Amino acid sequence: MKPILPSPDADAQRASDAVVSHIGREISDAGGWIGFHRFMEMALHAPGLGYYSGGARKFGEAGDFVTAPELTPIFAQTLAGTAREVMASSAPQVVEVGAGSGRLAADLLLELERSGDLPDSYRILELSGELRERQRATLFEQAPRLLARVGWLDRLPERFSGLVLANELLDALPVHLVRWDGQEPGAIFERGVAWRGGFAWEDRPAQGRVLEHARRIAAEYPLPAGYLSEIGLAAADWTATWGGILARGALLLVDYGFPRHEFYHPQRSSGTLMCHYRHRAHDDPFFLPGLQDITAHVDFTAITEAAHGAGLDLLGYTTQAAFLVNTGVADVLARIPYEDSKRHLPQARAVHKLVSPAEMGELFKVMALGKGIAGTLQGFSAGDRSLSL
Repeated sequence: MKPILPSPDADAQRASDAVVSHIGREISDAGGWIGFHRFMEMALHAPGLGYYSGGARKFGEAGDFVTAPELTPIFAQTLAGTAREVMASSAPQVVEVGAGSGRLAADLLLELERSGDLPDSYRILELSGELRERQRATLFEQAPRLLARVGWLDRLPERFSGLVLANELLDALPVHLVRWDGQEPGAIFERGVAWRGGFAWEDRPAQGRVLEHARRIAAEYPLPAGYLSEIGLAAADWTATWGGILARGALLLVDYGFPRHEFYHPQRSSGTLMCHYRHRAHDDPFFLPGLQDITAHVDFTAITEAAHGAGLDLLGYTTQAAFLVNTGVADVLARIPYEDSKRHLPQARAVHKLVSPAEMGELFKVMALGKGIAGTLQGFSAGDRSLSL
């Protein structure tokens, strides 16, 4: 049963109506049908209209969902150890892709300042003008003296050495929806979007790369007829792009997802597509386009394959809980005296949510991919799950 979702105010409704009209024109221009990946791309990223490029508040208690950096600064403070490791083996530079509200950047820079390991530059790749301003405001409020080290990018750098940080980025990249009715010709369909007085699902025979990847998946796993799931070509392509950019350093990816054998488990027959609106989760991407987040879990096996094909090494893969424990989250929490209950208890509850298997600890994974990084990063020193990929 879909949860009862709050109604938007008049301004928000008009903004969503504009997104609906924009996507409707695209469907008409395309002959009456577009793949779901294109619908998702426009609903989230259409310039000035999409969820991430519009003006609605997205992160934190006043938004639609809460990310780890919004829960507690201890998340970023714990990641700082890995940032120091990677920069020491490459270059004192950080690029964060999709920095949200800017909380991760601010807290990470403050922790690196505390330890005397500030990067020479911290660059944020963010295409949304509204989010850039929010990130700048957060940094000005939390770490004004460090703002001079921060700059914003319009595109990926041509060449880079250092740490690339992406927290909950891959899940928001567009995915193709695929329905398997067998492996014979014409038995694999791509689910797309048509317009029939409103958005409507319509399946068409899969073609090109979608069909190629779908056949590979069906050959490897016994999918029942009618099985519906996602193929994340955009996330794999984004990963592979870094193979030609990264000279020395590492990508640190934090997101929710599974290895492929879990992603395409026969019992997960409806896929992982999920929408978030004012802290309610539901599965209807046609609800208020432009006002809600649309996500899909990450196939980390596909990310690893793309990385290897582009010349990147897999440096580690584990749960968020194991990674944070390995990198000293308990020690960071212990900096707040236990006797100071007003400060300690809220942070202890937040850390519990980050590491609890029933919360974010198991579903969220951490993966590091890189070049020229010798040895094992501390975050993967115990509990590494690379062999499960």
